Amino acid sequence: MATSQVETVSTGADKAKLAVSAALVIAALAGFYLLGKQGQVAQWGALIVGLAAAVALFFSSEPGRQLIAFGRDAWREVKKVVWPTRKESMQMTAYVFAFVVIMALFLWFTDKTLEWVLYDLILGWKR
Repeated sequence: MATSQVETVSTGADKAKLAVSAALVIAALAGFYLLGKQGQVAQWGALIVGLAAAVALFFSSEPGRQLIAFGRDAWREVKKVVWPTRKESMQMTAYVFAFVVIMALFLWFTDKTLEWVLYDLILGWKR
């Protein structure tokens, strides 16, 4: 039996980068709220600079590089997808709508039949 193990190597430097990145996000949010009296330029500047620094630091760590590699792989797979034509999309949408209408009518008919059987025939309740 072959077992597949995934190894994740996390160095102390990567852990420190992630911790500092999280601290930068918190500091950016705190700066945004604490600089409320300094004006919106200072608020948004602190937020944008802090978040940009956090993102840059995150992407320099191993988990950030793995996320970038995952994004590239996902984009490569999206390019391989054969998308349906407009005609095919319209046909499938029409099929789905038709099925929904038929199913709704069937469920309505079943509900009314059960209502008639239970309330009128079995219980004898007349409306």
